[in-house]
Amino acid sequence: MPALPPCYSETVARLKTIAALGLALLIALGAAGCGQKADEPNTIRLVAWKFNNPGLWRRLADQFEKLHPPLKVALEIGPHSSTSYHDLLSQKLKNRSNEVDVFLMDVVWPPEFASAGWALPLDQLFGPEQRGLFIPAAIKAASWRGRVYGAPLYLNAGVLYYRRDLLERYHLPVPQTWPQMVSQAKLILAQEKGDLAGYCGQFKQYEGLVCDMLEFVWSAGGKALGDEGKRCMLEGPAALKAVRFVRDALIGGAAPRGVLAYQEPESLSLFAQGGAVFLRNWFYAWPILNDAQRSQVAGKVGLAPLPHFSGGQSAACLGGWQVGLSAYSSKPTQALKLIKFLTSETVQRRLVLEEGLAPTRTALYQDPWVLKAQPHFAKLLPVLEGARPRPRTPLYPAVSEVMQVYFHRAISDRDSDLPELAGRAAQDIDRLLGLAGGQ
Repeated sequence: MPALPPCYSETVARLKTIAALGLALLIALGAAGCGQKADEPNTIRLVAWKFNNPGLWRRLADQFEKLHPPLKVALEIGPHSSTSYHDLLSQKLKNRSNEVDVFLMDVVWPPEFASAGWALPLDQLFGPEQRGLFIPAAIKAASWRGRVYGAPLYLNAGVLYYRRDLLERYHLPVPQTWPQMVSQAKLILAQEKGDLAGYCGQFKQYEGLVCDMLEFVWSAGGKALGDEGKRCMLEGPAALKAVRFVRDALIGGAAPRGVLAYQEPESLSLFAQGGAVFLRNWFYAWPILNDAQRSQVAGKVGLAPLPHFSGGQSAACLGGWQVGLSAYSSKPTQALKLIKFLTSETVQRRLVLEEGLAPTRTALYQDPWVLKAQPHFAKLLPVLEGARPRPRTPLYPAVSEVMQVYFHRAISDRDSDLPELAGRAAQDIDRLLGLAGGQ
């Protein structure tokens, strides 16, 4: 059995201290600045998350510069990990750094960045008419207390990838429920030779675990937070049912115990090598899995909404990225031009063609160029329209860390006392929500 996560009580104690200090310091931190040199007046500094295609940011910057002389874009490419990138970016913004004018922002960050005073509202770019051009979930994720703080760049959501050839070989339908998926996996594993897993997903203790587990909870009819966003609901019967299913039916069952250390790349690699029947991953996996140069199952893969529990509904976790404007930028007018460019229909179409990223503009899901390049996008719009955001709170990173510890410990130990662990997690999350003032 792999080692359990760090001591739960010690982790929670540390989180309480961070949270208690955090709200009081969110705006005040870094007031003295860093003493950096004055910035070039025509240079826009963009801090970006790392694409799988690392040269794409530079090509987009070059295109912008040709359209908007004499403006230039200075790029800083952060880590691929959302958590590591958040640490890098938040430190710069706390210090009121002049090294940031425009930045990429995960869909869960607007409440935090807006409440901290780090991001400026983008209302001038997103009046009612402009908002109507975007998928509603994208605008909702970019907003906090009625104002838009992030220009939606692209979206993501969890979907089920499956070996279409194996389901056809054994005359099996695409599974609609989680128990049905497990039964099908067992049937196929009993017949197929070789080292084959039934299911793989992202179960390492990190943000991806929260996304995966909330999809199970939601599809069982459970919730992470109550409707008012002021109380944790993870100790409810539906939520416990979902966690128990993952622990008892997936980990060490349909899925190898090794998935407890998997993030997106590891789970994708296993499936791409022909090592699993089912995979939960994001949209970006489709072009990779169907590229014969990178995948041994190219042409044998199907895509469907995630399963659900009996009586529940399929529920995908909303992911994606937005473009924000630093409150400490000395050139907001120039920065807004870059933000408008990056979220334009032209650039979003390019992100589809070069990265396979799902656009935030509704019209592009009927665009002939988009559908020719990515025919499966015709299936994605309903998934995105029904996708759910993670808990929305200025202290989301702290709330997420509590959930990461809880979920990982709960599913790692077959003898875990789920009601006790859930109760302790709910108590600590409720304290955090109290500090943040709820919604």
